[in-house]
Amino acid sequence: MRISAAQRTENENRIRAAMDRLLRGEIPPGGKCDIKTLANEAAVDRTAFYGTRPYAHLRVEFERRLRALQDADEIPDPREAQIARLKAENAKLKARIAQSGETIDKLTDFRSQSLARLAAQHEEIVRLREASAGTTQVRRLPAPRTTVIGSCS
Repeated sequence: MRISAAQRTENENRIRAAMDRLLRGEIPPGGKCDIKTLANEAAVDRTAFYGTRPYAHLRVEFERRLRALQDADEIPDPREAQIARLKAENAKLKARIAQSGETIDKLTDFRSQSLARLAAQHEEIVRLREASAGTTQVRRLPAPRTTVIGSCS
């Protein structure tokens, strides 16, 4: 069905007004910042935006303006902004988990090395005590006192 020049101008004005609303972030409930919502808001058939249809130039303009906003880190669709924010937060959390895993591995290795050193030192002490028990030149120190006099604070 053909439309008159006046109807086409009126439709273009409605499309431009809807385009401005969407790009300002005034997204209707259940809609997105896309051609389908633009067509619904302007009360125009969505197929008129594609191919050689009469409003294809307006689709190109809408997509260009939307891309320019996205390049400037301004996302008019609150859901898209939330998705971008959550993706960034998810990436940060994954990096923290990886760093925590590395720290845990390092600390586990350190613990193992410390336990091995303590065991080696204990074995050396036991060996030295056994070696010193046979000689008379080495004197044994008196045992430490076990009673506590007064408070330690």
